[in-house]
Amino acid sequence: MSLELETRLRAAGLSPDTPVVPHTNRRVLVTLTRRGALRVHAGFRFAPDPVLAAIARWAHPRLRRGERLAAGRILAAFPVHDHIPPAAPRRRPVLPVDPGDAGRLERLERLHALLNGRHFGGALAQVEIRLSARMRRRLGEFRPGSSSEAAVITLSRRHLRRDGWSRTADTLLHEMVHQWQAETGRTLGHGPEFRLKCAELGIEGRAVAESGSIFCP
Repeated sequence: MSLELETRLRAAGLSPDTPVVPHTNRRVLVTLTRRGALRVHAGFRFAPDPVLAAIARWAHPRLRRGERLAAGRILAAFPVHDHIPPAAPRRRPVLPVDPGDAGRLERLERLHALLNGRHFGGALAQVEIRLSARMRRRLGEFRPGSSSEAAVITLSRRHLRRDGWSRTADTLLHEMVHQWQAETGRTLGHGPEFRLKCAELGIEGRAVAESGSIFCP
C-alpha cells in the first residue's frame, strides 16, 4: 500500500530525493520533516491524480506561498478519513492544578486579548490557555484546533515562575504567531516568514519544530 502511494506521488511530480512516509494521524494530513521527508496520510492512496499532484506541488521546497496555499486547499478537501477511519482520539492528560492558576490564567487571557489587538488587529480567535508543570525544556506550545478540539496555547508554569511576566508575554506572543499562521492558512513552523514576523514584533524567532503541516479541517 505504501509503495503504491509513493509510486503515484512520484508519477505526479514528487522529487525522487524526497522520502515518503505514510501515516494515519487523525489531524495531520501532510507534513515536511526537518530532514526533508514527506509524511503523508495513507488515505491519499485512494485520491484522484489531481489531489496527488497537489501534494507533490505542496512538497516542492521552492514553491511560492500563494501556490502552496492553493495546493494545500486542494489536498485538504480530500476526505482521507472516509477511506481510512481515524482511531478513537486519546484523551488529553489532565494537567496538575496549582492553587494560583485561576488568577494566572485570567491574566494570561487578558494578555492574549491585549496582544491580539496590538499586533494582529484583534483578528485572532480566542483560544484556550493552559499552564503546564510538565514542560521542562520548552517554554510554550501551540496546538491548532480541529473539528472536535479547540486550539490551545500551553505555557510552562516553571517558565512563568522563573522568568516572570515580561518574558512569558514574549513566549505567549511567539505562540500567537503560530496561531496567526494556522488561522491565515500559512504553513505552521519556524521558517523565514515566521522569523520575519517575530522580528517585526520584536521577539525571538528561534524554536524547534517541523517545517510545516497541513491539518484536517
